[in-house]
Amino acid sequence: MAELGAHLTAEAAGDDRPSIFEAVAQDSLMAAVKPALLHLVKVLAESQPGRYGFLWRRFDEIYALLDLLLQQHYLARCSASFSENFYSLKRIPTGDCKQQPLATAGLPKRQHWRSLLLLILVPYLKGKLEKLVSSLREEDEYSIHPPSSSWKRFYRAFLAAYPFVNMAWEGWFLIQQLCYILGKAQHHSPLLRLAGVRLVRLTAADIQALENKLPGATSSQAHGIKTQVQSALRKALGGIAFSLSTGLSVCVFFLQFLDWWYSSENQETIKSLTALPTPPPPVHLDHGAGSALLPKLKTVCPLCHKIRVNATALSTSGFVFCYRCVYNYVKTHQRCPVTGYATELQHLVKLYSPES
Repeated sequence: MAELGAHLTAEAAGDDRPSIFEAVAQDSLMAAVKPALLHLVKVLAESQPGRYGFLWRRFDEIYALLDLLLQQHYLARCSASFSENFYSLKRIPTGDCKQQPLATAGLPKRQHWRSLLLLILVPYLKGKLEKLVSSLREEDEYSIHPPSSSWKRFYRAFLAAYPFVNMAWEGWFLIQQLCYILGKAQHHSPLLRLAGVRLVRLTAADIQALENKLPGATSSQAHGIKTQVQSALRKALGGIAFSLSTGLSVCVFFLQFLDWWYSSENQETIKSLTALPTPPPPVHLDHGAGSALLPKLKTVCPLCHKIRVNATALSTSGFVFCYRCVYNYVKTHQRCPVTGYATELQHLVKLYSPES
């Protein structure tokens, strides 16, 4: 069975197409970076709202601007997005190209701007739409001032149609990935098809060309003031994008760990890892003639040896008794019946169960 399905994910000999695992992994890379950065910004905004509050309020716009610089830098320098270059992939124009252009040659202008637009605008608009749907649902459920009837009918119809639109969008991507696995399509994502490009692996010539290309290189024949200003601005933007890309390359695995750590699916694991351990029982147990012996059943009071009534714990030792039994004992002896620790009435803690 494994041999029968192996050809679905293994590339053929001489095939430059990435496997479906590489393609999906590079898609999920930037999707994991944004939530991790959002959490860091949230922590900063909560610690110092006056200084970092604007980062939280305008996070989507700031992230889109930084992403624009990052993706523009990589598309111009490596013919790939940041995540595609991270997995040693590049974009080439769709078609049967016998001689593939080097990654340093860049994409044609039409494919370049299409790729940049789809890389930045589609995730930004999708995130804004999800926030709009969430706010409309909250307004519909909790608002005490309902809107006018015509507007109410419109946005209720929008809320009812959104799950089906989202399902069609995700289904489109799923079908495209299945066609890619079966070898019926050149693209694993519809966005690549709209951009007019496809993904291929970097060749040895591409890697050598990228290593030899200096970032931010400019022509030595620029003498005019306007050309010098443009060159300085290009260098500054390239430096910002290069610094951002280098920092992301170093921190990408840390950001993915943060995204996993703070994901909703991992909350139970976090609680189990960070919860305080159960304290051990007291080391000293009083085995004198007047001390109470611990019963075998945990629901039995050590003093009256009956099922506990109005369970009460002693904060000095942690053992539980009937309220009446332990109250009379502590009032008379000023110590724990089991451990002999010095105890007062103020150390009695009444325990309440959901049934009570």
